[in-house]
Amino acid sequence: MSREIWVGVDIGGTKTAVVISRKPPEVISRTEFATLPAKGPQQAIDQILAALKTMLSELKTSKRMIRGIGVSCGGPLDPHAGVIQAPPNLPTWVDVPIVDILKKEFGCPVVLENDANAGALAEHRYGAGMGTRNMIFLTMGTGLGAGIIIDKKLYSGSNDLAGEVGHVRLTKNGPVGHNKAGSVEGWASGGGLAQIAETMLKAARKSGRKSLLLDLPKKRKVTAKDVGIAAKKGDALAQRIIMACGKKLGLALAILVDILNPDRIVIGGLAMRLGDTLLEPARESLAEEALAPALAICTVVPATLGESIGDVAALCIAMDAGAQKSA
Repeated sequence: MSREIWVGVDIGGTKTAVVISRKPPEVISRTEFATLPAKGPQQAIDQILAALKTMLSELKTSKRMIRGIGVSCGGPLDPHAGVIQAPPNLPTWVDVPIVDILKKEFGCPVVLENDANAGALAEHRYGAGMGTRNMIFLTMGTGLGAGIIIDKKLYSGSNDLAGEVGHVRLTKNGPVGHNKAGSVEGWASGGGLAQIAETMLKAARKSGRKSLLLDLPKKRKVTAKDVGIAAKKGDALAQRIIMACGKKLGLALAILVDILNPDRIVIGGLAMRLGDTLLEPARESLAEEALAPALAICTVVPATLGESIGDVAALCIAMDAGAQKSA
């Protein structure tokens, strides 16, 4: 068995995970800790370095055996310079040279990639996109972004901004996402779903309709999770909220299908948790809007890597880092 290892670092606003693999996507060691962005980047970086050193020691291996380190993080970032540039969920991480920090400490190839692109690679290689030639992966979490696979390769664009579908405007007015009212992210994301819910709940209160969501404390804003839980319990209003989100998601999917002509669109986050309650209305509006020949060869499915996608995504970037050294 090869003693070489790959290391993945998945940096999020809530948590950071460090994983080690000898045969991706299998993980042989994993450490997770709170990122705590309010305390600044240095304390989290120190924990990343310390965690990886401890993990190497426990596995009785050394940094010389690291073939590559992959870092997955939300944008904006500069993958060429290896710098994290204050993502919305990491506002204190201003121009953090994470690649140089890790290279200096471990002396191996290190690559930084945004989480949507990394997720696309993970689902294409090991998840719902396996076997496809052209695939789109949507990160449908608090926000919405996309990773694009064309001819089995990641497409990043001229300055690494390809996939910002969340910024596309769907309607003149509407929920706000990507600092734009009526955007795809505003309508079709966890944050957008919560905004749709607030609007529909106001109407429900005026009409006297009943809903489990109306039983929530008035001082607390409703979340996408609240809506999902209520919908699973059969709450009609919650199901209508998800349907409204799904319909707008379908309009965004139609744009992607008509422009990029993919074999498959894989959707993470909410699509995994809400399933057909979200995807069926999305598929319906997609069918109404997209070109029929392009739609005929395209399937829309939830991501299959589940909660492990961040780990696998970071390892995919690590593998690419190692491949760049070999080349």
